[in-house]
Amino acid sequence: MKNVAPAPGRKVRGSTTGRPIMAVLDLLGRRGALRILWELRGDALTFRALSSAAELPPGTLNSRLKELREAGVIAADGGYALTPRGRDLLGAIEPLTDWAKGWAQTSDAG
Repeated sequence: MKNVAPAPGRKVRGSTTGRPIMAVLDLLGRRGALRILWELRGDALTFRALSSAAELPPGTLNSRLKELREAGVIAADGGYALTPRGRDLLGAIEPLTDWAKGWAQTSDAG
């Protein structure tokens, strides 16, 4: 079977419903995806610079970039950069980041 990027309406890892929340959690849960978004929060980066910053091997980086482009959260034009949808996604993750910090402060793991 061809490796297909997660998308609403398709079966994704952990769910057969195709619900949008499950698709985005699958997309973001893939190795390196969140790190790529984080590294692109500023200026556009070349493939080499992004590979170094995200500490990902070229094959993995290529796969994630393809998936993130298909999802419309990054674009490649003289380097890789977040699209407006990608910036919105980073903003949507912020409350989860805040929750995780609080969780870390109150748990044995933190």
